[in-house]
Amino acid sequence: MTSNDLFLDTSGLLCMFDRADSRHQSANEFFRQAKILITTNYVLAEFLPLVMSRKLHRTSSLFFLKNLILLPRLELIWIDEAKHQKAMTLIENRLDKNYSLCDAVSFVLMRERGIVEALTTDKHFEQENFIRLLK
Repeated sequence: MTSNDLFLDTSGLLCMFDRADSRHQSANEFFRQAKILITTNYVLAEFLPLVMSRKLHRTSSLFFLKNLILLPRLELIWIDEAKHQKAMTLIENRLDKNYSLCDAVSFVLMRERGIVEALTTDKHFEQENFIRLLK
């Protein structure tokens, strides 16, 4: 990793949570190496439906999230109306991309914070010139 801050995206959290995922070990290693972890309430909101769509254990995923947000080195950003609107504008300016609102909020926040690396499998982060740590 090139910086101390690591953005945690939904797909990266899924790789950490799902022991059967081929990227599980790598995801956990990047997670352990990061000094500061940053994510948003949008990512957490997206995580549970993703777990359920993969037919993974819901109770375990809730336990996973509850423990995650208790970590002292994790900063959970609650998205306000201003950031939400910036993300909507970004989506409007990238109609050729299939960004979700969660993606766009993540990009806005990462730019504001100068974060370059994301624990994610999502190619959209590379399209916005961020480093996707999980392929």
